Amino acid sequence: MKRQHYFLIALSFFAAMSATAQKRADQNPVTYEELYDEPYEINKLFVQFQPIYGEMFVTNVNAGFGLEVAYYMADKMDFRVHARKTYTQKFDLSRDIADKNSNVANIPNVYNYYELGATYHIKDFDESSQTKMYLYKKSYKGDKWAARVPLNVEIPCKVRKIYGARLGGLYFDSAFDVNRALDKQDKTTDVLVEEGTGAIIPSTFTDGNGETEDLTIFSNMSTAGVYVGGSMTWIKNVAVDFDNKYVEGVDDLIFTAFLDFLIAPTSVDDIMYNGITYSSEEIETSILGFRLGMDGKFNRTLSWGYGGEVGVRPGIKGRGFYALVKISFPIYSTNLNYSVEAFGK
Repeated sequence: MKRQHYFLIALSFFAAMSATAQKRADQNPVTYEELYDEPYEINKLFVQFQPIYGEMFVTNVNAGFGLEVAYYMADKMDFRVHARKTYTQKFDLSRDIADKNSNVANIPNVYNYYELGATYHIKDFDESSQTKMYLYKKSYKGDKWAARVPLNVEIPCKVRKIYGARLGGLYFDSAFDVNRALDKQDKTTDVLVEEGTGAIIPSTFTDGNGETEDLTIFSNMSTAGVYVGGSMTWIKNVAVDFDNKYVEGVDDLIFTAFLDFLIAPTSVDDIMYNGITYSSEEIETSILGFRLGMDGKFNRTLSWGYGGEVGVRPGIKGRGFYALVKISFPIYSTNLNYSVEAFGK
């Protein structure tokens, strides 16, 4: 046992010495040449296909795909258009449940979301900063990186910062569960009455087997309004050429964090049951909401991006909380400059 103990100590010592020697060899200072550092020289137009988004919306959990277009007008403003919809009915949960279980005649809406907005650059400036770049050896290819943790180095660079004021419009529509909405508002289906006669919608019905069941009610909502808020954007667009041992380093991230306040009235479809229309007026809606979010993409001709939001939407009162995650790939971008200089001979 003692012999094995001494052997393990010796082995650990030589391993530590080897690691220390390797560490000293790998962590020698590196030299680099700056290729460019121009945070204002970014592409103007970004077209983002979003093959995946997921939304935990209390009114309607859904997932699907979208398209987003962003345009940067020098250092003055930037514009954004966004649209998304669900893949199929199974990814539009309220619509799917309504189609299979609703006992009323309302046809459930397909979930759609549209947004158009602009950001005015209140203050657009640059300042000195640093960026962390990882050092990848040119001799390491493919799977050789799997067992290695790359070193990193801090590179001086400029960062462009934009304080923005946001303004835009939004629209979305969806099916929703009336029973759950009324329960959240401490109400029952007794508030759904026929205009004129005041007749109350039945709370139960008799099925084909003669059994009594609760009436399952789904309707549709549509919300249209505006948002106003503020944002902070960080832009780096720097590249360096390290010595011959390492590949080039690039940091061209465009990252935006934002806070918006939403103002949007909501329209709710009346309930149709057995040929009678019952008013949805007593289903309470909320006109106010907010969201906190972020977006990231890269200043490249072909790249990818990401985004996320969390907040409370205007809509059915008590059913507005949501959390959204979306992935953009591919993103195509261009500076829209296709002209060249010409000189006479």
